[in-house]
Amino acid sequence: MAAKLEGRAYLSSFVDAVSKKLSSILEDDFVLERNDSELKLLERLDDCLCDVGPVLDDAELKQFSDERVKKWLVDLQDALYMADDFLDELSTKAATATPRDPGNSYDWSRPVDSIIEDSGVNVIENIVGKLESGVRRKGKLCLRESAKVDFSSWRIPTTSLVLSSDIFGRDKDKNEIIKKLLDDTRDAESPVTVIPIVGMGGIGKTTLAQLVYNDAKVVGKFDTRAWVCVAENPDPVNVTRTIIGAIDSSPCNIDHFDSLQTDLKKKLTGMTFLVVLDDVWNDRRDMWENFLKPFQYGNDGSKILLTTRSEKVASVFAANNLHYRLSLLSKEDCWSVFLKHSSISTNSKQYAALEPIGRKIVEKCKGLPLAVKTLGGLLRNKYNEGDWENILECKIWELSEDDNMIVPALRVSYHYLPSHLKRCFVYCSLFPEDYEFDKDELILLWMAEDLLQSKENNTLEKIGCSYFDELVARSFFQPSSTQRGLFVMHDLMHDLATFFAGKFYFKLKEFGHLHKIDNKTRHLSYATKYEDSIKLFQGAYNGAIHIRTFLDLTWLCYGQSIDIESDSWLLRQQFVCLRVMSFKHFSIESLPDSIGELIHLRYLNVSNTPIVTLSESLCKLYNLQTLKLRNCFKLEMLPSRMQDLVNLHYLDIRGAFRLKEMPKEMSKLKHLNFLSDYIVGKHEENGIRELGTLDNLHGSFCISNLENIKNSGEALKAKMGNKKHINTLTLNWLPKGDIDDFQSERDILDKLQPHQNLKELSIKGYRGETFPDCIWNFLNLMGWRKLIWRFTTTVDHSSRRHPSNL
Repeated sequence: MAAKLEGRAYLSSFVDAVSKKLSSILEDDFVLERNDSELKLLERLDDCLCDVGPVLDDAELKQFSDERVKKWLVDLQDALYMADDFLDELSTKAATATPRDPGNSYDWSRPVDSIIEDSGVNVIENIVGKLESGVRRKGKLCLRESAKVDFSSWRIPTTSLVLSSDIFGRDKDKNEIIKKLLDDTRDAESPVTVIPIVGMGGIGKTTLAQLVYNDAKVVGKFDTRAWVCVAENPDPVNVTRTIIGAIDSSPCNIDHFDSLQTDLKKKLTGMTFLVVLDDVWNDRRDMWENFLKPFQYGNDGSKILLTTRSEKVASVFAANNLHYRLSLLSKEDCWSVFLKHSSISTNSKQYAALEPIGRKIVEKCKGLPLAVKTLGGLLRNKYNEGDWENILECKIWELSEDDNMIVPALRVSYHYLPSHLKRCFVYCSLFPEDYEFDKDELILLWMAEDLLQSKENNTLEKIGCSYFDELVARSFFQPSSTQRGLFVMHDLMHDLATFFAGKFYFKLKEFGHLHKIDNKTRHLSYATKYEDSIKLFQGAYNGAIHIRTFLDLTWLCYGQSIDIESDSWLLRQQFVCLRVMSFKHFSIESLPDSIGELIHLRYLNVSNTPIVTLSESLCKLYNLQTLKLRNCFKLEMLPSRMQDLVNLHYLDIRGAFRLKEMPKEMSKLKHLNFLSDYIVGKHEENGIRELGTLDNLHGSFCISNLENIKNSGEALKAKMGNKKHINTLTLNWLPKGDIDDFQSERDILDKLQPHQNLKELSIKGYRGETFPDCIWNFLNLMGWRKLIWRFTTTVDHSSRRHPSNL
């Protein structure tokens, strides 16, 4: 019989991560050079971790029926956070205890024997005391040990985007909605015809709307279309702005509601339009009546398609006879969905044994497609009867839905997630409902929060990518219906993540909610406009004790005021454990010198700010992985000791147009996975040769100021042909007056030949008279019609080899 199909507890991977850090410290000869009492404290900590790990699976299941167990898990998680902070500080100071090179003269290069003393023995004694108390309590709670399960066989392959062929049982619904949309009849008493699709959460309202929205007959009927995901607390200004942006195919930056409505009226007048308002909750009639006024100027046949769980919301928009009530899927349609997502063929030899078990599982989903899909994904490519029976007999099915409003089928899907995926999923509770996730950005945040389990011969970015793909395959994420390449979380999934996030995650929506920040809160996000954001910090001061995440999720919201130049606020106890800090769009011109004291910091985003300088102390951040300086249009210089950021993975300086050159010795940043731009300097230590060792660069890459390269020998040292992960490359020369040696510029381009994996090449300002043979050989090898070629120049070329002559 195969091992029980049971996902490890949420905290299991956290315990593993803390244990791994502790083991690394205990194995370090330098760290071991201290007195016995300190070593005994670390060993007691190790014993606690070994004692609590085996009972976590049992505790996670019992927490739903026993409040004492739930409190035990909360207290344990709190203590684990403290232990992780302490060990991270200890390992960081150990790693920076001796200079990495003779030129390193920072004051954080300190003797090893002072590390624990600096952190305080009292701190570790307090942590160990909390954990040992938890170990004693686990016996009183009758928590049982359970065997670990090997999930190596549970890697789920990536699936493609959902197509109409993946949808079952909605053909009749689709045809009925399309019929309503194509009808040109207009209600004389209503400014615009609104068709609400009404149904319970997870029933497939959004999927149906998406199918209809992209149907060829619907696309051909309407002059313009727009899709808006409406949050639980909709802002008519944002909704109107989104519609205008969709019509114009460009962002709308108007803030005044009256101006927005006037603009929308102009755009809709004389047009036949379709607007989808997805997931509407608010039933305030006065608000929606004002919102709908511009829509009456469209042509007859214009429609608004709306999805909502609430009949009351639907009645605000439309007469009862226009409501389309979506029913549950039939048993057979649910079974078809389940087979599709579990990849079980009816012709397989296992089908006869698995079918009766599977049908009972599907029956428990009560006709909800989302629940069926997630459980099908859970069993994808699993053919053992025991695995299927474990899901069918899981005790979570017996838990009441009334207490937490979480659909039991989704709780089961979560329960069987591997522990590391649970932590990544729950982290997404920081984001608002209907948030469109950028995969790469989310992976950077997971990486900064130490949620990715490192493995040999695999980068953290690849590991994060595999985690995200698994969650997509299991339907915890789904492709956005509004923008290709982005992903969203169904609102029921968001509810699920929020439920398990508990006190440790907090989304701030209004200042009035600041008092709700708990002293156990570690992760804080906000996505609203503030006239004075210092109130946010004051709220954090008074609430949480050790914030790890300060995440700004506002969009195009400039002018936030904060006295960030002051050193005092960063050094407060609440912020010294920060791992993620985002101040994008804030009105700041510099970072304080105290930034260098945030030794845990791994992610820093000051994009879209008028920042002019970056403190040299920034380079003391040994753990920093991500530095975002995008559109910092006033930034004139990067810190001179950037080469000390040896753990930097991601550096984005796109739009920082005032930068004139890179700091010296960037070649030391061996972990760089993404570097948006390299600005060639005039000196050897910041010249083109520094790119020679950076072979792990991915994605798009721009090299500017190529006129500073003295000869082709220097260009060759960049080793561009070794950078096989770059898919878009821009080579940029700036004008520098008359040029006498066209051959030299041609030879330099010759030595910058990229890897054949390149998909897009852009050459700007090149003034050689012809292209080198290697470029043409490269184009012929790839098939030049498959390559997007962009070329700008300051010289009139008549050569037949010029791309414009092809």
